[in-house]
Amino acid sequence: MLAAEGSPTKTLATRCGLSLTVPLLVLLLMSPRISVAADATETSLAVSVERAKLATVGVLQEGQGSEFQTGRARYSVRGSGVHLRDGYIVTARHVVDRDERGKRVIPKEIRILTTDLQDVSAQLVGVNAFIDIAVYRLAPETAALPPSTFSDRDAAPGDDVFTVGYPLGWGPAISFGRVGNPNTFLPTVESRLLQLDLSACSGNSGGGLFRSDGLLVGMMHAVIQADSSQEDRRCTRFGFAIPGTLIDRTATALIQGGHPEFARIGIQMSLVTVGTRRHVAAADVTGPAQTGGVKKGDVLLAIDDTPITDP
Repeated sequence: MLAAEGSPTKTLATRCGLSLTVPLLVLLLMSPRISVAADATETSLAVSVERAKLATVGVLQEGQGSEFQTGRARYSVRGSGVHLRDGYIVTARHVVDRDERGKRVIPKEIRILTTDLQDVSAQLVGVNAFIDIAVYRLAPETAALPPSTFSDRDAAPGDDVFTVGYPLGWGPAISFGRVGNPNTFLPTVESRLLQLDLSACSGNSGGGLFRSDGLLVGMMHAVIQADSSQEDRRCTRFGFAIPGTLIDRTATALIQGGHPEFARIGIQMSLVTVGTRRHVAAADVTGPAQTGGVKKGDVLLAIDDTPITDP
């Protein structure tokens, strides 16, 4: 998983007490219903987690001397992936790229590890650097994995979510959390990201982000290292995921042999203070923005009639 440097952060938790003054008889009559509803919710979540776990794979890399061995080659789990449908696996592009003669290349074939410990090959279908994804297809001999279904709506702040993956090369491990800011950015990718309050490590990249109902709402992308004493472990509760709507659109286009297009302005942004208020300014200008007359240092106030309030 990519790690973006950040300053130390602390998480503060508060608890609220709730006092109820209702008759004991009412509580006794309602308790069985509450219990049944809670049991049903827990059962539904357990089913969602188990299905997501079976759809999750580990992306292997050769030469690290791990516990996994195929013939004479030894492999370790570098990252995670999730089965979409019909043998198509989606993962993060930075999980599969490798260095060859000083250049970063995308391999035509990778090996993956399934939850039931099958070590099988997958062939490249396509990649998209804009949102950092790669799509591969499993070899025919692979046993069928359960499909994953994308949510038809974007994740919202406070949504309960979980991810399944191989943090630090170990797993599959399940981590639970919530969506924070669903519209934030990092310099590691040219798209908006979901900020997560969820435990994630190096190795979670490429794993699916699921809502509690089991629907895919994103793909794990990066963490911000918040504790310098654990820098070598690259684990934090400050994670980021690519939204599921972008993954669905891009993966579908790649599977169908297309090349998804995205709008690009060409502005590297910074913040400037004008009076008592901060505004977004152009730190660097290229491409369409430069052609359109935007210059370095311009303060950006609005796009048409929509005010610009943040990057």
